[in-house]
Amino acid sequence: MKKSPHLYSLIILSFICIGFTSCGQNDTVNTLKEKSEFSPVQTENGSWKPLTPEETKVIVHKGTEYPYSGEFVDHHEEGVYTCKRCDFPLFESSSKFNSKSGWPSFDDMINNHVEELIDEDGYRTEIVCRNCKGHLGHVFLGEGFTEKNTRHCVNSISLNFEENQEINSNNLTEQTMDTAIFASGCFWGTEYFFEKADGVISTQVGYIGGYKDNPTYEEVCSNLTGHAEAVRVVYDPSKTDYEALCKLFYETHDPTQVNRQGPDIGTQYRTEIFYLDDDQKLIAEKLKNQLEAKGLVVATNISKATKFWEGEDYHEHYYSNKGGTPYCHAYTKRFD
Repeated sequence: MKKSPHLYSLIILSFICIGFTSCGQNDTVNTLKEKSEFSPVQTENGSWKPLTPEETKVIVHKGTEYPYSGEFVDHHEEGVYTCKRCDFPLFESSSKFNSKSGWPSFDDMINNHVEELIDEDGYRTEIVCRNCKGHLGHVFLGEGFTEKNTRHCVNSISLNFEENQEINSNNLTEQTMDTAIFASGCFWGTEYFFEKADGVISTQVGYIGGYKDNPTYEEVCSNLTGHAEAVRVVYDPSKTDYEALCKLFYETHDPTQVNRQGPDIGTQYRTEIFYLDDDQKLIAEKLKNQLEAKGLVVATNISKATKFWEGEDYHEHYYSNKGGTPYCHAYTKRFD
């Protein structure tokens, strides 16, 4: 029996559809196996460890190891999982759970040490080490594995493990890092620039400078609590300094606007630096004076830091998670 041309068309179309709907992760793995040897990663001032070709394929070139092939899939020791490239602490063993996915899974991170980025495929969320930006895997929400409803799906090859190491998540960064607090309008835009800055370890949106304990976003937006939307920046003083961060603050918003930033109007959107010590105060004032010497009427307040209240999770890394760029923040070079 002679087959209809329409039948041939349907068959060809079926094969095309199968090709487009195949698992993207499997494609990544197959491509990974077919690639030739990569050069080892260059260390940064000797602080990053050199990687093997297999580690480079995953950590640098964002590959994926085969499911159930990694050493930490069925691993139950107590301790801390750190970044393979820079030893930055990422996950505690207490947050690890069995998702039966074939990769180590964690429902929480240490502090804010894991950074989330929109994946190149446009729909998944990649996770990387916030310190060295090494690829870890992906994060998935709403699957119901644990009460936190979060699964950080991580390649074993991206991790090291330190047995019986206890981490105090509140004090970890304070021991080896420095902190700065800036308010420059909507904290989504403020964080957008600081989280990308060299030497920045972590950022946290929140509220400061008011008189109500533990304020909510709605209360701050009422313009009745006195708080400013702000970002707490934790940074490595060996890679950047407070003055560089202050310059970034002044150059990524309009410091001449009073109680507003672009279309956002209200005291919560004021421009203000909250210093933590006298050195920070002197640097902030010096840079403000430099801008005023150029003719700018700078409205930035320079105030001693009070209690910083962390903002709600859905505000954190807003543009990195949702995509897009700030509507009321932009970079303008102001210093020579």
